Amino acid sequence: MITYIIRRLFAAVVLLFIVSAATFAIFYLVPRLLGSTPETLATRYVGRAATPETVNLIAHKLGFYDPLWVQYGRWIKGIFLGAEYDYGAGVEHCPAPCFGYSFITRQPVWPDLLDRLPVTLSLAIGASILWLTFGLSTGVVSALRRGSLLDRAAMTFSLAGVSLPIFFTGMISLLVFSYKLGWTAPCCTYTPFTESPIDWAYALLLPWLVLALQFSAQYARLTRAGMLDTMGEDYIRTARAKGLRERDVNIKHGLRATLTPILTIFGLDFGLLLGGAVLTEQVFSLPGLGRLVFQAIANRDLLVVRNVVMLLAATVVVINFAVDVLYVVIDPRLRSRSA
Repeated sequence: MITYIIRRLFAAVVLLFIVSAATFAIFYLVPRLLGSTPETLATRYVGRAATPETVNLIAHKLGFYDPLWVQYGRWIKGIFLGAEYDYGAGVEHCPAPCFGYSFITRQPVWPDLLDRLPVTLSLAIGASILWLTFGLSTGVVSALRRGSLLDRAAMTFSLAGVSLPIFFTGMISLLVFSYKLGWTAPCCTYTPFTESPIDWAYALLLPWLVLALQFSAQYARLTRAGMLDTMGEDYIRTARAKGLRERDVNIKHGLRATLTPILTIFGLDFGLLLGGAVLTEQVFSLPGLGRLVFQAIANRDLLVVRNVVMLLAATVVVINFAVDVLYVVIDPRLRSRSA
């Protein structure tokens, strides 16, 4: 098992390197291939009335004339050792970990990421707990009562959850539950967990439920299909013949065999949710990473966009590494192969 974990860890490190190089190439190599020049890139960091001499000077100070591999190395070095940015009017020091310096907001990117990350993590973790609980329980009950009214109602509800877009369900939920009934917090309200856990949960309850509705539908259908395939296997009949309780047969043998594909999908969904919660954070006005990316795109602050993309891509790699390790815990067959 240790050998398996080391192999997966090495693969994760290599993948992080590839992801960082690809992210850097998207923001620096692709524009050059499309005809951008160092001066074109530098115009984003100077005023509209800047002279060509000023633009050329800023391009030199920011290193846009250096080879791409030098710029990439400088960026990686800044993450571990910090960096200094000379933008003409002065030199700004960006302490490690330096994920870049925004010349539009005049501050390092990393502190802003740290301020926004807890909001997105709170949204993703709370919603994932709800959608796993509702999705797995609904899928198991539907599989065990196949063809019943409960099964048809659950699958109809799941289909509606998958089909309805998040901005539609979010706006309708805000209108009904927040402004009409007053059961949940209105938009534009967020309280950090450290200040008041109760207010934190109250502010995020409706976003959690809206996200859980969309994702739990997929997990319910996946669980139901997996359970229907598993419950017909020979080892399930053997377990029943040995006199095991029906609950143990359904949970320990039936559901456990279904968890492997669910765990795979969950790792992808959770990682993508960290970077794909833009619509949810916009609808509920949550100050998370998704809203930060939306604002950076609107302001053409590409350094912020680049570093947020890199951070979220690294998060997906780390989460998938954790999923690979959990495979060994869930499936004993992988444990014997990796020994």
